[in-house]
This record gives sequence, structure tokens and C-alpha cells, in this order.
Amino acid sequence: MTGTREEPQSAHRLSAHVEATRLDPGLYLVATPIGTARDITLRALDVLNAADLLAAEDTRVLRHLLDIHGIPLRGRRILPYHDHNGERARPGLMAALADGASVAYASDAGTPLVADPGYRLAREAASLGHRVHAIPGPSAPLVALSLSGLPSDRFLFLGFPPATKGARLTWLRDWMAVDATLILFESPRRVNQTLKEMCEVDANRLTVVARELTKRFEEVIRGTAAELAQDPRMATLKGEVVMLVDRPQPVQADGQTVRAALQTRLASMTVKDAAREVAAELGMARRDVYQIALGLADEGTD
Repeated sequence: MTGTREEPQSAHRLSAHVEATRLDPGLYLVATPIGTARDITLRALDVLNAADLLAAEDTRVLRHLLDIHGIPLRGRRILPYHDHNGERARPGLMAALADGASVAYASDAGTPLVADPGYRLAREAASLGHRVHAIPGPSAPLVALSLSGLPSDRFLFLGFPPATKGARLTWLRDWMAVDATLILFESPRRVNQTLKEMCEVDANRLTVVARELTKRFEEVIRGTAAELAQDPRMATLKGEVVMLVDRPQPVQADGQTVRAALQTRLASMTVKDAAREVAAELGMARRDVYQIALGLADEGTD
């Protein structure tokens, strides 16, 4: 049986509308675009349109977003809420919630509470018995994880690393030992230095640098820490950057290597501490290393 195949119809403009249904009282944490303005959800627009009170990390950013999507203020003010005024601004927002108002809060970009001051607002609202609603949407760490090609079954968001070199290197040593994909924010001016310090911990660790996510000049660069540290693009990065680091790979250490590493540490550490440190360094089960350490300790007492 034969038939004619229908040609697919070209895309055409669809109409969508923003709801104006009155919101239940409570705090609404509204995720906003991290680059492309149309990445906002219809529900987020509904909440921004209907909320009794609006608050934002940057009032100008939220006002611009409302203008883009045609959401009128209708006499509502956008109250600033950020790291520098949180202690002063929270009482007024809590008073509005106590009066039965719906309060919508948006950070500069992405999901509120992820590397921004919103968590204190949510914590206090919840502690006072007010309902907290999450309006899900864009999140730079999750977008970067999706694009990275790194394992996503277990990941850890770390925020920004310390600014000073010594503190940053210690921070990297601690977190790069964790068995999870790491996600961190970094200033484009410091990415190159951070990569060089990562090389001191594990130069072969697979690393991803993602910048300007969802924007016109989005770029995702993959390679080992050593390869990226030598990449000339790292010295001239611009825009917002997310770095991702693969989990440590298991090390196949022979018995002699394990014993040598333990003997060095047993001179100045307890059996438990020496076993924990060697297990982390060699990627081995701590209980197995502990049994070897006990044997070495017994030999030393004979």
C-alpha cells in the first residue's frame, strides 16, 4: 500500500496569555532567565503579574524583564533585597507576609537561593510560619552540567572559590578529593589561575569551562586541567563563567605503594588518620587501607 507523505507545516506564531488569578499569601521565589529573556516560564510571568509585592536583588534588572514581557507594575513598587540591605529589608517583607500578602522575589538571574542572598529571606519566612513557594526555571549550574558531558548522577555546587591563592589551593585540594562532579562559579579574570592551581592537585582531571550560557556568545570548552591551563582563550575570557570538574578516577595502587604511603604518615599520625588520608589520595576503600595500616602499626610495636 502506498500513500503520499504529508509535508510538515512550518512553525507559526502561537498566542499565550499571562494569568491574573489572585495568589495565595506567601513568599514566591521566582527563577528568571540567565541570558535569554524568553527562557522565563509562563508561571513565573503569572506570579510576577499577580503578586501584591515585588522584591529583587537588582530592581533595575527585574523592571527591565517586566518591560520585555509586558507585565505592568500597576502602582506596585519593586523593593530591593540584597546582601547589603538584607537585615534592614527583611522586617518589611515579613510584615507584608504577616498581613496576608503575596510577595515575589527574584535574584539577578537564575534560581533564587543559589549563590545569592535569598536563602535568608526564605529561612525567616518559613520560621515565622509563612508558606514559601518555588517557581522553577533557569539555573546556571544545571545548564552547565547538562552541557558539560560530565557525570550528573552525583554533583556538588560549590559557589565561588576563595580569592587568595593559598586559601584557594587548600579549597581545591579538599573538594577535588570528593567523589562527585564539582560545579563552581569563577571570575573570568581568575579562571586561568584557578586552572594552574588545579594542575597542582591533578593536572589530568577532566575540566569544563562554560561561559555566557544561553547567550549569543555561549562557549563550552572541555579538556584536562593541564590542557585548559595552556589554552590561550583562558587568559581573555569575558562574561559569566561556570567551571565543572570531573570526579577523581580510581587509582590502581599496588600493595607496596599503599604501604609506603602509610609508613610515611604513621610516623606522625594515628592509624585512623593515616588510613583516611591514604585512602583519599589513592582512591581506595578506607576500610581496606585501615587493615593494612593496623598491620604496619603492629609490626612497629614488635
